Amino acid sequence: MENKKTILIVEDDIFLSDMYQTKFVEAGYNVKVAGDGQEGLSALQEGLRPDMVLLDIVMPKMDGIEMLTAVKKDEKLKDIPVVLLTNLGQESDITRGMDLGALDYFVKAHFTPSEVAKKVETLFATIQASKQ
Repeated sequence: MENKKTILIVEDDIFLSDMYQTKFVEAGYNVKVAGDGQEGLSALQEGLRPDMVLLDIVMPKMDGIEMLTAVKKDEKLKDIPVVLLTNLGQESDITRGMDLGALDYFVKAHFTPSEVAKKVETLFATIQASKQ
């Protein structure tokens, strides 16, 4: 049996994180959830190695940009693909996220959770193809 990929969803909105978690579990993924950037970063520093992080930007304690910056600066964590999943749709927000090392940037309002799950599947296929 093929190993299931693990997704870490870092999202402070419980309703949204539950919805995304449900969709990704239905799509065959293991899912971990963190309620803010600090919790997400701690999980990674304590040894969680997801195949991808879906990261909201606007959160309490530590926002997604701070978490992304910390992950990309950490030698042990910098290779984990991070996708920003946020309501911030300004070009400047997208550019900043991508410049900091995000693999992709999804504006929540533009995609249903099912569409996000499909886009993540496509990203995994792209990552796999680039490793061959």
